[in-house]
Amino acid sequence: MNISQQRADARPRARGTERSAARRAELIAIGRRLFADTSYDALSMDDIARQAHVAKGLIYYYFQSKRGYYLAIIQDSVADLVTTAARGTELPQVDRVHRTIEGYLRYAEQNQAAYRTIVSGGVGFDAEVHAIRDGVREAIVVTIAEGAYGRSDIGQLARMGLLSWVCGVEGATLDWIGRPELPRETMRDLLVKSLGGTLRAIEELDPAYPAPAPARRDG
Repeated sequence: MNISQQRADARPRARGTERSAARRAELIAIGRRLFADTSYDALSMDDIARQAHVAKGLIYYYFQSKRGYYLAIIQDSVADLVTTAARGTELPQVDRVHRTIEGYLRYAEQNQAAYRTIVSGGVGFDAEVHAIRDGVREAIVVTIAEGAYGRSDIGQLARMGLLSWVCGVEGATLDWIGRPELPRETMRDLLVKSLGGTLRAIEELDPAYPAPAPARRDG
């Protein structure tokens, strides 16, 4: 077989792969809408197929199981959150922190069921969901570290301080989406100010990590 024949044979496979990827992405987008405010247990595969207007077998073909489908949906939506947090490196520190926390709260508000699943670790102990949650935590820690200190390779004390703040944000956000009396902007400002306190505490315990000027009470 010559090179031109090999290329001709490869083109249909490439087109098929592109169509398959597009179909998979379409199913994930549908799933994100279905599961945005509905828990994992509340939707059966029959419900999903009916509301998505697809054959149930098509979902099994791409994702093997309901759990596989749900994990793909969570991973896709979390990727958006992490990407949003990582953007804006050209912004001033305060603006970047505000945008990161604003995006985090907006995600939790618009994807409540998925957010609860991620933060709680899934149904029972789900190692894959725990890994997704840990990845989100680490991405937020890195984003805040880069904004506060200009680098992500920080020491253990600084990292633990930022991680404890992130874990506190998770708990507060869970309560907030369940009882959303506070406007999102007020919740964001509260979390930003609590971050300032965390950065000052880190500096007090490890002067190698001075709090940036916006986090200082006298700044």
